[in-house]
Amino acid sequence: MTSSHGSRSASSRTSSSARAGRLRTPILILLLFALPVIGFASGCGSRTVFVPEESPMRIGPSSSLRVYHRIDGVWTLSENRIAIPEGWYLVPPSYVRD
Repeated sequence: MTSSHGSRSASSRTSSSARAGRLRTPILILLLFALPVIGFASGCGSRTVFVPEESPMRIGPSSSLRVYHRIDGVWTLSENRIAIPEGWYLVPPSYVRD
């Protein structure tokens, strides 16, 4: 009798550890997706800041971007990225006379 009771106890331990393993996997997956979302929502990621029309901006370090330049009076977007020196100003179109 003790042997059947002992085996029942071992099988209940096995099934409870199997249940714990099945429960652990979805929780792990949920944490792997939830933690980055919480991190970005709390401000750890990049954010966009609205700059009003009347406020010029300055270029930060290591900036390269495509720019518009005038060719025969027409604004044309450059095909390649251009390195812009730190400290140069970006101004809204209202600052420039065409």
